Amino acid sequence: MGHSPSRPNACAAGEPPEPLPSRFTRFRRRLRLHRHRSGSGDGSARAILADEFAGIARIRIVKADMHFKDKFFACLSLGERTYRTETSDKCVNFASLPSLIPPMVYITHRPVWNSEKKVIVETNGPHIARISVFETNRFSKNTLVGYCEVDLLEMLTKELDEHSEDLSLMDPSSPNTTVGSISISCYIEDPVETEQSFARRVLAIVDYDEDGTLCLSEFSDLMKAFGNKLAVTKVRFYSIEPLISNCPVCGEVLGRYDKINDMIHMTLCFDEGTGSQIMTGGFLTDKQASYGWMFKLSEWAHFSTYDVGLHSGSAASHILVFDRRTKRIVEEVIDGKIVLSMRALYQSKVGLTLINTGVKDILKNLSEKQGKKMNSLESAKDIPKFLELFKGQINMDDVRDPIESFKTFNEFFIRKLKPGARPIAYSDQEGIATCAADSRLMAFSSVDKSTRLWIKGRKFSIEGLLGKSVQSDALNNGSLVIFRLAPQDYHRFHVPVSGTVEKFVEVPGFLYTVNPIAVNSKYCNVFTENKRVVSIISTSEFGKVAFVAIGATMVGSITFLKEEGDYVQKGDEFGYFSFGGSTVICVFEKDAIQFDADLLANSERSLETLVSVGMTLGVSKRNKGLQVPELQKCSLE
Repeated sequence: MGHSPSRPNACAAGEPPEPLPSRFTRFRRRLRLHRHRSGSGDGSARAILADEFAGIARIRIVKADMHFKDKFFACLSLGERTYRTETSDKCVNFASLPSLIPPMVYITHRPVWNSEKKVIVETNGPHIARISVFETNRFSKNTLVGYCEVDLLEMLTKELDEHSEDLSLMDPSSPNTTVGSISISCYIEDPVETEQSFARRVLAIVDYDEDGTLCLSEFSDLMKAFGNKLAVTKVRFYSIEPLISNCPVCGEVLGRYDKINDMIHMTLCFDEGTGSQIMTGGFLTDKQASYGWMFKLSEWAHFSTYDVGLHSGSAASHILVFDRRTKRIVEEVIDGKIVLSMRALYQSKVGLTLINTGVKDILKNLSEKQGKKMNSLESAKDIPKFLELFKGQINMDDVRDPIESFKTFNEFFIRKLKPGARPIAYSDQEGIATCAADSRLMAFSSVDKSTRLWIKGRKFSIEGLLGKSVQSDALNNGSLVIFRLAPQDYHRFHVPVSGTVEKFVEVPGFLYTVNPIAVNSKYCNVFTENKRVVSIISTSEFGKVAFVAIGATMVGSITFLKEEGDYVQKGDEFGYFSFGGSTVICVFEKDAIQFDADLLANSERSLETLVSVGMTLGVSKRNKGLQVPELQKCSLE
């Protein structure tokens, strides 16, 4: 569903036909059409349950006050949908003279957009909207300069009239620093008005023949009278049956689900012709919306693909994950040159030949040298560069020690967090397992599903993962969850279940990257060939659980903080990885755990879920009296 008429060149009777668009305009439309087809679609394409429909929010991004002068555009992200404004050519300069001694002049640059978008708000769906402001760069990627977040459900409970607010834009590299402010207005109509009262009010205005229904001409007059306010809540079409079978704007067939969903569809479509500046849609993330024309051209030419799911070869160019806290799709930050080198090495037969002729040893030696370098005093100067590279993804407010206290890069890399920074969900219930690491998670009820949806190595098996020293039929046929840690993550891992540590087994191996580009490759076996440490935890609720810490390229060492025979409590710190990305895999016995439904649903789409230590993972199937907790009641901080 879009915001273009179904017949672009249609005109009213008696009016001259519109001129045909230029070749360049047609080319841009072709690019936009390709982007809409490759995206995940609008949320209205699926049925919305009546009990979960909270309302529709109309968000208007008005202007921003920035500390420096440039051309800017803004993005609005909610769930798996992102919209962007046009680039603001208006940049009004304001000067203020505070009563300081000596007086100082502050110049504020104000880009103006006045763009709006209506989005669906669901009680159990995504409700934290992110507004990002980008500085433009005509030829390459645009630069994120600030962002803020708005909880639409919270606003829904407080405000039913249009609400205007100035929000501080946070610096992505320093969440405590502001780079300006942004003015927005938000109107959210709560579906509280009864169906009967609205129907009576509308019919009294335009039901000329008093037959209790609306004909097409009456419906047209209704649109003129009410405009955008016609279908803002779920109650509007219940007692009114307009004689239309297709959406007047986009032509889509109505009645596929129910009247609520017809109303939602038409509400989102009826922006057309209102005179408002509507944001452009069809994006998954604000980063995709920020890409310049060169990326759009490569996407149109099929040199790259921007979508969720399993990709290989040249399509493996962007890594998208689902943020469980905000319920929003985000793109993982990774250098483009590294992506190209990984694709060349892990996604081709030529790369396989190189791996088999000595690259394995080169990667191992390189990782060991890099590990030593990161333990040197000189490496501390790389910490600010690292924070700049991953700005907006490392929250230093959670870190226990100040940044100047780290004498080496590795001290910073294995940083500890403040007490309470990662609360453990249901800490008093041992039958509920929790996430072991700040990571991107994939959960599978069986090995067959993991190899079908994610792990494409030629010989992956639980037996190969655990090694010859750990043999268990129950584990071999069990379920598994993969926690992939990226360099920017908190690199200490925690115990997901309570129990006794039976043993540790070191399995020697190589140091391939654990990036999805390698894991999704059919040419190498990352998890069964990498260096790893297998620990077995004996529990009362889940039976035996295998906890496998897997090294990766640039990971110097894996350190455990517990010993054999120790009793560990769910959420206890278990160990840490030194510099680099890495992975933890937990293997549960068959029919021992029921993973959370949202984790399984994302994994079915080959979509990783961004989680934090302590979030719920699943519940024991062996405790029949234990109720599966609802996600919205869990601690997701």
